Order: sequence, then structure tokens, then C-alpha cells
Amino acid sequence: MKLHKLFPRIKPYRHGYLPVSDSHKLYYELCGNPKGKPVLYVHGGPGAGCDENSRRFFNPKVWNIILFDQRGANRSKPFGSTRANTTWKLVSDIRQLLRFLNIKKAFLFGGSWGSTLSLVYAIKHPETVTGMLLRGIFLGRKEDIMYTYGGGAQDYFPDKWERFTRMVPKSRRKDVIGYYARQMRSKNRKIRDKFAFEFAYYELSLIKLSMTHRDVMKIMEKASSHPGHKSMAIIESHYMTNDCFLPKNYILNNIGRISSRKIPVSIVQGRYDALCPPYQAWELHKSLPRSKLFLVTGGHGSSEETVQSKLVEKMKRMEKSV
Repeated sequence: MKLHKLFPRIKPYRHGYLPVSDSHKLYYELCGNPKGKPVLYVHGGPGAGCDENSRRFFNPKVWNIILFDQRGANRSKPFGSTRANTTWKLVSDIRQLLRFLNIKKAFLFGGSWGSTLSLVYAIKHPETVTGMLLRGIFLGRKEDIMYTYGGGAQDYFPDKWERFTRMVPKSRRKDVIGYYARQMRSKNRKIRDKFAFEFAYYELSLIKLSMTHRDVMKIMEKASSHPGHKSMAIIESHYMTNDCFLPKNYILNNIGRISSRKIPVSIVQGRYDALCPPYQAWELHKSLPRSKLFLVTGGHGSSEETVQSKLVEKMKRMEKSV
């Protein structure tokens, strides 16, 4: 299913920069119906940012679509900055953005890291959330981080894991993500760029069930016009080496703040997701008795046809229920 056949290409009716604390400026844009139901697109990474494809899950006649690039990501300034960049800062930024836009409540649409941030935000500010549609669940725990960056995916993608670790000395392979993070902070630009490239290459290789070298390189070639891939490598490694700045098992330990408010939550999960395997979606679903879980035959990315179709289907249903 191609989204452009469902909804026309949507252009922003408003966009700009919102200065937040610590000298960060967040890029934001609004699309669709200014009087429609507010939906906040919470991008992944951390650090990936939004692009025009992020808008096209939503019927522009129904939804007031809010997109923003998180601290350091994509068009936000300063680019790639990890200074004062934590989960709690991002939660505060979302609250500030909604207040700035004079929006009291919004529906949250988040995938991968976007699911993590949406859940943490909803735990902190449940009174401002009308509902959530989450994809590719990542709970941000040490074991979840180590699955992705500690070798869990090598059971299915040994070639991708071997490429990812080939620049890491064998003596450092117990902390691959830490080694990458240090190299991406090198004073040598060539070293920084080389490791950022390989970091993004690894993730993109696993984003769908079938991703060839050519497929990955086509996406990487667009990085000059969409710098989110580079900012993702820098910022994501910063978050992963700091356990996402969350206390141990924070989301599941505090999920009652969402369930007690009876916030509707739908979860779309690729059964063969190699980046965020489905055990996390299952644990979240079991901890939210009123949630709905949809396991589809697909991988991690929202552009995977089965995942994409289910997301569009659920957003259409939400048009009437939220």
C-alpha cells in the first residue's frame, strides 16, 4: 500500500522554531486541518527527525498534524547536540510545544524510540493524552538495549552484525555501542563520519525483512538532504550508553498512570522485528489490560507494507473514537 494513494501530499500550514531551555531550538510544523483533532508524531532514533513521509499516515481533513524534530535531530538546532539532551528534557519539550500551540490534549503516534518517548510522556502527563498508537515497541531497558547493540540480532542477521563490529577491536566487543559513541566524538572528522555511517547502515539493514546493500545505500544517499541519519547515529549512541536516562524498568513500573486514566492504546508490532523484538510489545500489552496488540508479518520499519497498512487502518478507526 502506497500512502500517497490514500492521502495527498500534505504541505505545512505553519512551521518554525521553538526556543526551549538550554539553548536548543526545536523545528516544528503543522499540517492538515487547523481545527482538526491534534495528533503528535513522535519520531524515532533518538535523533532521526521527521520528513514529509511522516505526515502521510493521517487524513488531513480530520487531523491537526503536529511534527517536530527532537533536540539535536535533523532540522533542530544545534544539529547533533547531545548537551542537555535527555529523555526528561524531551518530555519537557513536548509539554512546552503543546502549550506553545495552545493544545490541551493530543493523540500520540510513535514508533521505535518514538514509542518509548510517547509512553514516558504519557506517564508524566496523562491528562494531556487522548490516546496512543505505538509501533515497534522499545522499552528502553538495559536488556532491550543489549539485544540491539549487544548481538541479539546476529542470530538472524550475522552478516550485518559482523559488518557492524568489524571496526571494533575484539577486546572492546563487550561494549560495541560504547565504542561507537566514543569514536563519534572523535576530534577527527573522518573518524566521526565513518562510524556514524556504519551505525546508520547497521540500523537500516535491519529495518525491513528484506534490505539489500543497494536498498540501504539508496536511503543513505539521501542523507545530504535529510541529515537525520547522521544526527540519529550521534544522539542514539548517546542515549543508549546512558540507559536512555531512565530508572530501571521505568515504563512498566509506572504504567499504571496510563491504565488508571483509561487512555486507549493500540500497538502494531512486526513479528520479525530484529531491532525491537516483539517480546517488548507483548510485555507492554500484558501490563496494559485495555490495550490492543496487532502482531503483523513484518519487520521494524513503518514503511514495511504490512506494518504500514495496519497503522493506516488503525488511524482511520481513531478518527471516530478519539
